Amino acid sequence: MKLESTVTEDIVYVRLQGDLIGSPDSQQLVELVNNSISETKLLCAVDLSQVRFINSSGIGVLVSLLTKFRNRGGEMVLINPSEQIRKLLIITKLNNIFTIKETDQAAAEFLTQS
Repeated sequence: MKLESTVTEDIVYVRLQGDLIGSPDSQQLVELVNNSISETKLLCAVDLSQVRFINSSGIGVLVSLLTKFRNRGGEMVLINPSEQIRKLLIITKLNNIFTIKETDQAAAEFLTQS
């Protein structure tokens, strides 16, 4: 999995590419978010548009990240997940927990208003 992070207007944008299936890549993602939170960035947008596959470990990482942000009064959204990931979120009923937006702009608007 490839991981890229940028900060724009106090929003941490995390762009993932490949498969989100646990392993050391997931630990790198969690560390990145922990560092961002410690810098008082409390808004996060995770771009899943280039993620091909996600398993239960990957879902667990996303839930963990969401929990970290919300516990500190922040928020996290998912950007443009694939149809497979959307179905998985529906099956696990996590679509009721995660906010999904189609574009960076829509995510930024939601996050700045939350």
